[in-house]
Amino acid sequence: MPHLKVTGSRLVEHADREREILEDVRVGIVHHLGWAVAVTASANHEVVDRRRIELIEPGVPAAPLEHEVKSLSDAAAARMVRAVRASALRATSASLDQLAAALPEPIVSMSLRAWPLDFPDDIAVQRRAPYDSRADSVMYCQVLSDCAHARGWEVHLIDAKAVEAQASRILGARADSVLRGPRATLGPPWTKDHRIALAATITAS
Repeated sequence: MPHLKVTGSRLVEHADREREILEDVRVGIVHHLGWAVAVTASANHEVVDRRRIELIEPGVPAAPLEHEVKSLSDAAAARMVRAVRASALRATSASLDQLAAALPEPIVSMSLRAWPLDFPDDIAVQRRAPYDSRADSVMYCQVLSDCAHARGWEVHLIDAKAVEAQASRILGARADSVLRGPRATLGPPWTKDHRIALAATITAS
């Protein structure tokens, strides 16, 4: 349907704003072990959804390499990690499908924490220092990235320590109202994780 422009019309102003909100919907993720904060924002950086999403199924160890495989052989550890990764893939897929179904427009990109792209795949290597403390987190990053690619979403990797400052430079004078304003307009929770997730969508624009 052609877009009708009528000067001074509040209805058309609202329609313009709604259309702007629906374009280029992006999701930012700040993950933890087994769960994540997800913030979805419009092209104009307005939050259209915020939620906690589950990245692992109930009853499955969320950090197998850090806590669960110390006494296992390499072969047994590899089997456990494969099982946990499969669970993470199922849970993350379900969470992202629920998120996508709740949004008015398709997601075009996901932003998440960067991980070393040369991180070893061998579980026997991963379970030893210096990789053991990061391997579980890297698994969730990789699963999130794989799920995003499977849905045709672009994937943007961020430096979580720097992304708020990067977004602030992009936003200029709007930075405080965009990044901190949702706490007042939407109410709690609006934590540092939410700000980082929103900032991640801004740097991906």
